[in-house]
Amino acid sequence: MKLTKISLVIFSALFLLGAGDPKSGESKVAVCSACHGADGNSVVGLWPSLAGQNEKYLLKQLKLVKSGDRVIDSMIGLLDNLDDSDLEDISAFYASQKNKVGQVEESKLELGRKLYYAGNLEKGVPSCSACHSPRGLGNGPAAYPLLSGQQPEYIAKALKDYRSGARINEDPSKIMAAIAYKLDDVEIEALASFVHGLY
Repeated sequence: MKLTKISLVIFSALFLLGAGDPKSGESKVAVCSACHGADGNSVVGLWPSLAGQNEKYLLKQLKLVKSGDRVIDSMIGLLDNLDDSDLEDISAFYASQKNKVGQVEESKLELGRKLYYAGNLEKGVPSCSACHSPRGLGNGPAAYPLLSGQQPEYIAKALKDYRSGARINEDPSKIMAAIAYKLDDVEIEALASFVHGLY
């Protein structure tokens, strides 16, 4: 009985820590760094920063891209020679990196802050902070992504893709699609700018 409890504690700890090895992942991200930056902080607006991203979320995305269920033209073929263990290591490496935050455009600050923290009740838009946390750190166990410091161009494109139905395979419950559908372009741009500077 005692051995069973100890085994359960060890298994639970390993599960919570994640399955990947950040040290091994560091040697596997060379091709990723061209778009996502050497430390996972992208300098190109349309490519997401991966530094500090929730490991479970990132692993899910990598598996969707590899399987072809999430099509990203610039990543086609890049994951073909990687197995699940490699993807776990890459996810762990990026999760262990420190993300950088940017500046919020002053003209978008008020609307972005309002939407992020309070949503828009008239339109039925919930607050982003309910799932992505008040500081934009996401929710690792639920595989909700970190938004803090994310590239505004990337966030805007993601929300517009959810809204149009172009990005659906990673959102089986259609939560993000239902929310994005209610946002107009001005609100999307304000949110994208706000999370870029959120910390």
